[in-house]
Amino acid sequence: MSDIQINLVCCTQVILQDLRAREATQKDIALTYAMAIKSYQSGADDPDWTKINKAIVAKWSTSGLDRVKKIAWDILEGKRHSDGP
Repeated sequence: MSDIQINLVCCTQVILQDLRAREATQKDIALTYAMAIKSYQSGADDPDWTKINKAIVAKWSTSGLDRVKKIAWDILEGKRHSDGP
């Protein structure tokens, strides 16, 4: 049996849309950010990281971007995060 891989496409648009949602949390965005990283690594999509990161900073500040990235990498590395999945 082969491994199944699921990728997110249109990552930039998905993250920007999620950021516009009033109730979006940093954890929500971090999960999508992690999926975008995986999709980028597999060649399924080419997110506009500059645009994404600027939008996150505009919503939450530079420290908010740092938190989103940390949670995203924790997700990718399979770490449990105290305020994440």
